[in-house]
Amino acid sequence: MSHCGGAESRLRCVLPFAAVPAEVPLLRRAVVRQLSRWGLPAATGEAELIVTELATNVVKHVGEGASATLVLECRGGLLRVEVHDRSRVMPSVTEAGCDAECGRGLHLLRSLATDWGAEPTAAGKAVWCETALTREESCPQATRASRVIENYQRSREADAPSEGQLVPVLEESAIELIADLLHWTAERGRDPEEILDRAQTRYAAEAA
Repeated sequence: MSHCGGAESRLRCVLPFAAVPAEVPLLRRAVVRQLSRWGLPAATGEAELIVTELATNVVKHVGEGASATLVLECRGGLLRVEVHDRSRVMPSVTEAGCDAECGRGLHLLRSLATDWGAEPTAAGKAVWCETALTREESCPQATRASRVIENYQRSREADAPSEGQLVPVLEESAIELIADLLHWTAERGRDPEEILDRAQTRYAAEAA
């Protein structure tokens, strides 16, 4: 079961799971779906590897069947991946190699991540990794708007929906789309206020 929330500056998703090998590919697929919803498909490759290593370490070093939780968070141009478990044994990496607790996986995490670490929690510990997002990835509104524009161009000649098909939620969708389009113009170095003024001028002319 997942609990996800979104805001312009912060996106967060919590995924509880049981530490068994069969859950690892399910977690990877869930991560891909969630990042795609956030407009971050380019981040899925590294995220899948990180999730695989963190979840596998729980299976190996905490024990099969242990309760654990995966947390994804996008904030400030970074994607943070955390895995919480109920063991208080902290992983460590030395220059000579890993001790028995961490295995080879943390060396891979250190090479993939911008930063990583482990910290105690009230119930056990959390191991986390952060990776940097690209400029395009850091603005999911602009990414969504790009897809909407492409779909709009392909469907210009499609039949418009009848009035009976319209529902009140479309009003909120239209507001969200306009906001996303302003993000899209800002990503391309244009002034959103100027674009909005031009759109309003065109609307007024066409309405007249």
